[in-house]
Amino acid sequence: MREYAVVFEKTSTGWSAYVPDLPGLGVAGPTYEATEQLIREGIVFHIEGLLADGETVPEPTTRVTRMPIPA
Repeated sequence: MREYAVVFEKTSTGWSAYVPDLPGLGVAGPTYEATEQLIREGIVFHIEGLLADGETVPEPTTRVTRMPIPA
């Protein structure tokens, strides 16, 4: 099982999400939960498409860290 980093961003109309290790994959939804479901489905669909086209599935390499910054 692979684990990809997913970036969620709040927008004026809901949420968007993308996967840095899977270029071209991005989704938007009205709620965080809807967007989370869409990106899960999108990752599976994207990987299935790469495999069907005989392409290599990128390994997850993106690392995410939260850094506390004194205000």
